[in-house]
Amino acid sequence: MTRLWSWGALLIGIAFFLMPLYGMTEFSLKMRRGEYSFDAYATVLADPRFQATFGYSVMMAVLTILCGVLLVVPTAFWVRLKLPGLRPWVEFITLLPLVIPSIVVVFGYIRLYNTSSWLPLTGSVTGTNMLLMFGYTVLALPYMYRAVDTGLRTIDVATLTEAAQSLGAGWVTILARVILPNVLGAVLSGAFLTFAIVIGEFTMAALLDRPAFGPYMQLLGANRAYEPAALAVIAFAITWACMGLIQLVTRFSKHNRVAR
Repeated sequence: MTRLWSWGALLIGIAFFLMPLYGMTEFSLKMRRGEYSFDAYATVLADPRFQATFGYSVMMAVLTILCGVLLVVPTAFWVRLKLPGLRPWVEFITLLPLVIPSIVVVFGYIRLYNTSSWLPLTGSVTGTNMLLMFGYTVLALPYMYRAVDTGLRTIDVATLTEAAQSLGAGWVTILARVILPNVLGAVLSGAFLTFAIVIGEFTMAALLDRPAFGPYMQLLGANRAYEPAALAVIAFAITWACMGLIQLVTRFSKHNRVAR
């Protein structure tokens, strides 16, 4: 009886998740009256604004990933190697973006870095892009840090560091050529999660007036019928593609570890 209830709850959960997706996908295929077609998808993909905003968000995602890796990998490595007592505090700090709404963060940025402040980042396009990248890095910090920290747990950081130092390696060499290759699967997992977050983020990009993919989705949803559903399916597919890549990277890294 317990197993029956478990299967029933599982099927209800699957239906609750898949039915809205099915309805949205079917609606996106009804742009041509009386038959199914991919006209809505063709319209969206051919829209110059889609290409521009998606390209901008991809660029920001790549920059955010690089910034996150440069920030998180040395920090997690140093905390695990030299400052294990600070680990609860670092974990608490990295969880703050899950508690503090992004709208609060971006308003704080605008207040601190407006054109009349000591560092007027919002006064130029490059400065605003940098501010948005830092905001995205903060939003992705919980996921990137957890992924890297989990990867560091699977290796003997102290032994690897001592072995590299005995061969004359400096700290930069240790991080780049010893630690990073051993946690590359974890770093890539955090990178794919960061990519998915940046692609769908709306609040920061809208308030900083940046031509990102999230505001474009909102603008299209306010003026069209079928195209927003197609765009939502595309965004959903991108997110799940990132999740699938995480699984592939995780399995590949485990396979390599066993092979060694």
